[in-house]
Amino acid sequence: MNPATERARARAGARTRARGDSVIGERFALFAEVLLTGVWITVASLGIVTVPAAFAAGARHLRRRTTHQGGGLREYVRDVWTALRGGWLVGLAGWAAAGAVAVDVQAVRAGLPGGPLVGAVGPAALIGAAVAGLRAAAVWTPQETWRALLAAAARRTVLDPAGSFLLVGGAVLVGCCALTIAPLAVPALGAVAAAAVAVEERYRQRH
Repeated sequence: MNPATERARARAGARTRARGDSVIGERFALFAEVLLTGVWITVASLGIVTVPAAFAAGARHLRRRTTHQGGGLREYVRDVWTALRGGWLVGLAGWAAAGAVAVDVQAVRAGLPGGPLVGAVGPAALIGAAVAGLRAAAVWTPQETWRALLAAAARRTVLDPAGSFLLVGGAVLVGCCALTIAPLAVPALGAVAAAAVAVEERYRQRH
């Protein structure tokens, strides 16, 4: 074989391997970023009503990383504080709804008339609201209001059932992690935020 041809093939192979190594490195870096974001979300969620803001800031951080933009802990904290404007009301309403569903479930167990229907509708509505909240957080920006985000996310929750079921599966995964090995639930929250971002990107590309 011609030596020049051999050298050309060798250079092409080296470039291919370099690109492959680069892709693998980027994927591992993104995976590590997702796990780290889960830790940030957990810490920011300790305020209880700060859960929506924590997820919104986490999702925005992951969007920046996937588009190769800058951003770190300082930007995340800034986003959390910004998302809390109105976001704390969303968090308060969410916990109030969860409390109401818990009371309904207890009433069903106590033998409330019509209990099976109440016991099915309440948790289903709470799951739907949680999915809409995740989808709203996944596309949050400082220029958006939570009311507008939630209204649009509620429509997408219904119009995109496949994406909604994916988020439900992610939430179930976090719950299973918490029941088996509690510390695993911390980084898994980052995976839920990443799933919400992916679901919204998938919906955007299809529409």
